[in-house]
Amino acid sequence: MIRHVVAWKLAATEQEQKAADAATISGLLQSLVGVVPSISALTVGPNRAYFESNWDVALVADFESLEGLEAYQSHPAHLEVVPQIKALVSGRVAVDFEL
Repeated sequence: MIRHVVAWKLAATEQEQKAADAATISGLLQSLVGVVPSISALTVGPNRAYFESNWDVALVADFESLEGLEAYQSHPAHLEVVPQIKALVSGRVAVDFEL
């Protein structure tokens, strides 16, 4: 099992816009569940604490194997949401580890 963890810093500086952008990103990624077959589990949401130091949005997704993660990364539905997310963020960090 591979756990894929991603966090984003949003480009917006106004809290209202940040909340809207976080909701957009969450919705885009949630829409992949049931569409990308290799997703075993997916949780995504905005940060709720330590706003001055934490990143703004995080994703935790599980895949049965590294091949499943790679299938997700190259799936057309995922490739469709990537540029939409990139347009809203100023930074991204990720780690993929074995469970």
